[in-house]
Amino acid sequence: MDILGKNALSANVGQRLRMLREERNISIRELARRSSLSANALSMIERGLTSPSVSTLDRIARALGIPITAFFRQEPERRQVVFIKANEYMRIPFMRGLLESLGGEFFSGNMEAFLLTLESGGNSGPSRIIHDGHEFVFCLRGTLEYEVAGERHLLETGDSLIFSAQMPHRWRNPGDVVANAVIVIACFEKTELPGGYHVSSLPQQE
Repeated sequence: MDILGKNALSANVGQRLRMLREERNISIRELARRSSLSANALSMIERGLTSPSVSTLDRIARALGIPITAFFRQEPERRQVVFIKANEYMRIPFMRGLLESLGGEFFSGNMEAFLLTLESGGNSGPSRIIHDGHEFVFCLRGTLEYEVAGERHLLETGDSLIFSAQMPHRWRNPGDVVANAVIVIACFEKTELPGGYHVSSLPQQE
């Protein structure tokens, strides 16, 4: 089974890219020039025929003058009760891993939740992450090492961790098997979307 879901982003990101581009009255040809990507590659992304890497999305975001997190969220009406079927999660693949949003983008409160899947050696990238709010991690399977403010915590199945997310942190799978964990971020300012900091730090797909 392909845990990375390399085509999972294509439809959502493609639709979002086209909307963001058209809102700014930028043609595909002009966006290709600004991003140094081919017009054909951009067209395939918009049509959902290919799933872009994080580095490709970063180049497109810079060309559009928007944060990369704009691709991973729509602007739906926020609700006090959010129910999402398992096959409807927004999925963000990256090198040796997959991050699935569990509906926080639709919730009216200040909370985001994610399901993290990491192959052996998978990690959050070279940079430490800092954002507003508090972070809760629950290890469902395997092992997950969280480094918080220089201190390392090894989570095994059933272990949990809570910390202030303003402390520099990052994570990796040091084990030999796939690791799964639930990450919940809460108590942040309404103007901030802390999950975006995790997304923007992810290493690109191989």
